[in-house]
Amino acid sequence: MNNSKEKFFPEKPLILAIDDDEIVCGQVKFLLEESRQFVVESFSSAENALVYLKDNDANLILLDFHMPEMSGLEMLEVLTADERLNKIPVIFLTSSSDEAEEVQALLMGAVDYITKPLQPAILLARIIHQLDFFNHREHLEKLVGEKTSELNEAIEVLKIREDVTLNLLARITEMRDSETGYHIDRTTEYVRIIVTHLRENPAPGYTLDEGEAADIVKSAKLHDLGKIAIPDSILLKAGKLENDEFEHIKTHTTYGETLLSEAMDNMNIDHKHDLTIGVFERDNFLKTARDISFCHHEKWDGSGYPQGLKGAEIPISARIVAIADVYDALTSRRPYKEPYSHEKACEIISKDSGTHFDPYLVEIFKKYGDEFESTITLTR
Repeated sequence: MNNSKEKFFPEKPLILAIDDDEIVCGQVKFLLEESRQFVVESFSSAENALVYLKDNDANLILLDFHMPEMSGLEMLEVLTADERLNKIPVIFLTSSSDEAEEVQALLMGAVDYITKPLQPAILLARIIHQLDFFNHREHLEKLVGEKTSELNEAIEVLKIREDVTLNLLARITEMRDSETGYHIDRTTEYVRIIVTHLRENPAPGYTLDEGEAADIVKSAKLHDLGKIAIPDSILLKAGKLENDEFEHIKTHTTYGETLLSEAMDNMNIDHKHDLTIGVFERDNFLKTARDISFCHHEKWDGSGYPQGLKGAEIPISARIVAIADVYDALTSRRPYKEPYSHEKACEIISKDSGTHFDPYLVEIFKKYGDEFESTITLTR
């Protein structure tokens, strides 16, 4: 046998010889043990062999096709249904030359089919070949397992880096304005509530898979990313903004879109140089973040900014964040206003259903409003 690879069986592999003809069993046992390469256990019935296999392993099985009570095919069915035993190579031994039987045996998982009377040289050669093949297959599976483990570890590292980068960007925004930071945390929780219950209450045009839902919640942290480009004189102004100042602060949506589009472009450049990066498909996350940053001030009736999108033209991620964003603004204290109660905020959002907000999402918001109220004290 090939000794160049790691072996997955003992120095002397254990072979089971199963045949209701005791003479054949004896011949097989004598031949294989005489070669001094194998240990052989012989059985006159499939039932006895299966009893043995309950507490013992084997490296290869020589199995008679036609046996009383349990046939070779019936035993093979039992072996293939058992997770521990289904990897053992099975070679059928038979006196029949029926081609249909041979095809059936091979289709059911047998690795070879040898007709009797047995020819010692052929039997030994085929056993050695199958054990070498088994060893090679196990070696490859081990390598694949190791590489898969390494790949999974690499993916986990990338996910951690993604989360760290995401939180870093959110905290950069927070450093410009501590209230914006608390706003980010609360808004993200409100988005989580809407997304969770939207998945529980799907409707045409409102279905989210698990990955899409997770991307929306994570991306919500970046909805005000563009505010890092707004001057302090406007962003930190204690009083109400003048018209020109408000027009300036509206540009945080386009600044956010620019930053995230550039990140997407850089990701696509990386894809061209290293196709393996495409496995992680992080463009979806960046696209969601860009849609939210760019469109969370759009309105259902088309009167929002910066593009004046209307209805379903607005990405669903941005429509979700719009409700969470406004709810937090209404229930938060600002230099120019006192916080509204939960009930008052719900009244305002309900009134703006179909104008500012997506009506179906407003229904989700109203149905689970108590969860918003219980979250309202976050970081306050």
